[in-house]
Amino acid sequence: MNAIDIVVNLFTEQEVRLGQTGLDDTFKAQIRMPEAIRGGVSIDDYLAKMDRAGIERSLLIAVRAGDLRLKGSFEIPYERVHEICLAHPDRFSGLAGIDPSRGMQGLYDLETAVRDYGFVGAHLYPHWFELAPDHAKYYPYYAKCCELDIPIMMQIGHSLVYSRERRMRSVGRPICLDAVACDFPELKLIGIHIGVPWTDEMISMAWKHENIFIGVDAYAPRYWPPQLVHYLGSYGREKVLFGTDWPVIDPERAMVEIDALKLKPEAKQLLLRDNALRVFALPAAKAGAAAVKTPAE
Repeated sequence: MNAIDIVVNLFTEQEVRLGQTGLDDTFKAQIRMPEAIRGGVSIDDYLAKMDRAGIERSLLIAVRAGDLRLKGSFEIPYERVHEICLAHPDRFSGLAGIDPSRGMQGLYDLETAVRDYGFVGAHLYPHWFELAPDHAKYYPYYAKCCELDIPIMMQIGHSLVYSRERRMRSVGRPICLDAVACDFPELKLIGIHIGVPWTDEMISMAWKHENIFIGVDAYAPRYWPPQLVHYLGSYGREKVLFGTDWPVIDPERAMVEIDALKLKPEAKQLLLRDNALRVFALPAAKAGAAAVKTPAE
């Protein structure tokens, strides 16, 4: 199966050296990141990892993490992600980070990312701005996403301490998506990071609103809550999309652990591939392209 990973962070030596990951050594130890990769992984090595995991395409985030006037904020330029997508158009697509502190310039940037760079969606970290997803400052960006006909994903759930120099309040209760979905029924909203510790609330939002989806990233599949596994394998099988939040979760590990869940073939196909193709309007693999096998195949 050719899977699609909807949440991937650039984590090469360049991003680590420039402080563009938001992760300090304490957090890397907390998530048990292998010592060998803490200094970054090259794009070529990551492509090889994707091949071993059976992942056809990854969505790369041009992160905008906080107001750049505040200590600890950072960004990965849209141009950096665009450059990598141009070099590997069949393997990567870009996601445009949202920073509400940039006003109209941020809206112009988003339009450029989609119309000129071919980015397939937007990405938001509410915690970095300490503004809940239903805050008015985001509404112009939601409207622009509707205009551009792209989905927006955002971290839902609590915020961990990713770096000791920037501790952030948790503002991502899934219930905050309720107002957004009501105000923008045309907008495809993806709550990533499974909504911990409010996963039941995240499921309820996806069940209520046809335009709300769940991204199952940032947590190893073997630790996904049972109610989430039941949802994605049954009545919610068209509402959940696979992701890793690399480098937080290794894609090879993720695919092995998803195999161990023993999902029905249809549910697994939707989770790993078909839902992402539909929600992000992604191109399918070229006809005749060799299929990449998952570890269990």
